Amino acid sequence: MSAAHDDGPEVVIGPGRLRGTTDEGVLVFRGIPYAAPPVGTRRFRPPAPVAPWSGCREATEFSPVAPQNPSPLMAPAPQDEDCLAVNVWTPDLDGSAPVMVWIHGGGFTSGSGSAALYRGARLARRGAVVVTLNYRLGVLGLTHLGGLGGDAWAGTGNLGLLDQVAALEWVQANIAAFGGDPDRITVFGESAGAMSIGALLGLPAAAGLFGRAILQSGAQAHVHEPEDAEIVATELCAALGIGPGELDRLREVPVDRLLAAQATVAARVGGGPGLAFQPVVDGAVLPRHPAEAVAAGAAAGIPLVVGTTLEETRLWTAMAGETAELAEEHLVARLARVLADGAPSAHDALAVYRRRLADRPASEVVTALGTDQVFRIPAVRLLERQAPHAPVRSYLFTHRSEAHGGLLGACHAIELPFVFDTLDARGMRQFVGDARPGTEALAAAMADAWVAFARDGDPSSPGLGPWPAYDLDRRTTMVLDVAPRLEHDPLADERRLWADRTGR
Repeated sequence: MSAAHDDGPEVVIGPGRLRGTTDEGVLVFRGIPYAAPPVGTRRFRPPAPVAPWSGCREATEFSPVAPQNPSPLMAPAPQDEDCLAVNVWTPDLDGSAPVMVWIHGGGFTSGSGSAALYRGARLARRGAVVVTLNYRLGVLGLTHLGGLGGDAWAGTGNLGLLDQVAALEWVQANIAAFGGDPDRITVFGESAGAMSIGALLGLPAAAGLFGRAILQSGAQAHVHEPEDAEIVATELCAALGIGPGELDRLREVPVDRLLAAQATVAARVGGGPGLAFQPVVDGAVLPRHPAEAVAAGAAAGIPLVVGTTLEETRLWTAMAGETAELAEEHLVARLARVLADGAPSAHDALAVYRRRLADRPASEVVTALGTDQVFRIPAVRLLERQAPHAPVRSYLFTHRSEAHGGLLGACHAIELPFVFDTLDARGMRQFVGDARPGTEALAAAMADAWVAFARDGDPSSPGLGPWPAYDLDRRTTMVLDVAPRLEHDPLADERRLWADRTGR
């Protein structure tokens, strides 16, 4: 049951009545709990159902974000363990629109579904119901304690994923009240959000909860094996002074101490392309590596859109000030560290990257290498795994930011305000630069394409044109720039360089 009132739209869902508000001509309901507060004895437990409420609950303010340490990429916001909430933007309470569920990024340790960048109003105006969500992060959501504490702590390394499953279950059960079609649910996410989706594709508990997926700058390479996740848990307990047999004390440790210990552990064991806190193949929630599961058909019938930006790792080199030129021997040594276990040699790899980058600074070769290692090659491998089981489509976002004198280029996350058509969101001009010809048209075209995929399973749209499926012969890819175009097997030489190397 739903209705519009002068003092705000109202809907009735399983736990009770909600009153929302409006945003840019669409209806929005903020801060709706999808699970019980994971506090007290529920800390380090799987999400539990929400208790019903009486009367009409106001859904006009965002919930607190998940506890997290400060990040230069995130605006400060109130935090609380009681953070498991969704936000819904809808064009029509009485419709049956496709549903787009956004899973935010942030390295599994930061971020929220309430960031201004992710407001769903403009996608909703295009005819989709948009849902954003919070999930438990870092130490509270991705610490594998089962290896230390046994069955009583099983699944703790994947609580963040189980939160996402609970949110998707909430969507299936309740989204019709908001004008959404529960049979047309698309998950989309970026960075750790896309990595989460990569895990959900192989997660038994997520089977049947969504029918399409878009993975932006993240795939299936960031999943711990149990032994690595146990090292993180052991280091965490050591940082907190908690010994064997004392894990129950973790439920009493103040959040600020947990976050301090999280930062210590991340600095100690989370270097390189890996992440200290990430999903784990624990044998309980995630019984096998999701890459193996997808290759075997676990996500059969689920169409995908998968892609990256051209210069993902420029975000971090720019933030760290790593823009100075590298001597050639240092560049070769850096390549050798990445390519330590087998062919090609560092010198051969450098020759491949130099074919494209010619006399560009060595720092750009490092960016290309890091982008391939951490983001682009895992994306290609996911496309290859899923292509036999469903239509898949590939993109490469090449539009460069002109902010800060062009320092950021086509870096990680630069496509986000284009997907949400939020180039005017707070702080975006400092990220993407001033508007220039074609920029706003690209944002409109991408938002249209993402909604078209959620609606029909095909992202072809007037602004981008036909977007054919990716196959292993032609590897057709949509290159997203002010003049979008199709290319067959872009950056093919670099892709072949990695083709025979192991990895996800």
